[in-house]
Amino acid sequence: MKERVSIRPVRRLWQVDFRELYSYRELLYILAYRDLKVRYSQTYIGVLWAVINPVLTIVILHFAFGKVAKVETGEIPHIVFTIAGLAGWMYFANVASQSGAAVLGAQDLIKKIYFPRLLLPMSKAITALIDFGVIILCLIAIMLIKGYPPSPNIVFLPFWLLLIILVALGSGLWISAMTIRYRDFLHLIPLILRIGLFITPIAFPAALIPDNLSFVLYLNPLAGIVEGARWSVVGGAMPGPYWISAALLAIGLFFSGLYIFQKMEKEAADVI
Repeated sequence: MKERVSIRPVRRLWQVDFRELYSYRELLYILAYRDLKVRYSQTYIGVLWAVINPVLTIVILHFAFGKVAKVETGEIPHIVFTIAGLAGWMYFANVASQSGAAVLGAQDLIKKIYFPRLLLPMSKAITALIDFGVIILCLIAIMLIKGYPPSPNIVFLPFWLLLIILVALGSGLWISAMTIRYRDFLHLIPLILRIGLFITPIAFPAALIPDNLSFVLYLNPLAGIVEGARWSVVGGAMPGPYWISAALLAIGLFFSGLYIFQKMEKEAADVI
C-alpha cells in the first residue's frame, strides 16, 4: 500500500492562518529566546549591552541637538523630549535591522521542517522589546530626576504603540521578504536606518521644518507616530493632521508586508 501523505491546504497569498500561528506560539518563544541568547553570548558584559547601546544613542542625540545645535523644545527638557521620541524609533530600528537576516539565519531549519515562516520576523519584534523597555526605564528615571510629570494624554499611548508595532512588523516583513532574493538589503538597511535617525523628529520638533517641506517629512510614517507618542507621554504641541496619513501608512505597510512575505516565503527553501 502507498503511504498517504497529508497535504496542507493552499491559502490565498494575503490570508493568514492566525490559529496556526497560535498553535506554534511555543516555537515563537523559543526563537525569541534563542535570539537573545545568541546576541549576548560570548561577550564580557552580556546583557549590559542592552543598556549601553540605547543610553549612548540618547547621549549622542542630546549632545548634538540639545547642547551643540541648542534646539528649543519649549517647556519640555530636551533630554526628556529626546528619549520620548527615541523609544518608538529604537523599537522600529531594532526590528527592521534584525529582520533582514531572520530567514537567512534559519535556512537549515527551513529546509528540514515546516513551520509558519512568519514566526521568524515576529520573533525579532519580541526581542526588540528588551531595548524598548530599557529606554522606557530611562525615560521614567529622567522624568523623575527632572520633576517632569507625565501628560494626561498618556491615555492615548496604546494607540501610538500599536502603530509603532504595525510599522515595525510591516517593515520587518518587507525586509525579510526582499532579503530572501536580494542580499543587498543586508547592507542597505543599516545605511537607511542611520539616515532615518536624523530625519525623524526625535531630538528636534517637527515645527522646525518649513511648512512647504513638512509633507516630505511626513512621508516617513515614523515622523507622525513619534510625534504622537511623545505628545501622549510628555505633552506639548498636539500632533497635526499628518498623524492620520501616518496611521494609514502604518496599516498599509503592515498588510502589504504580510502579502509580500507570504508570496516570497514559498520560494524561501529554494532560494536560500
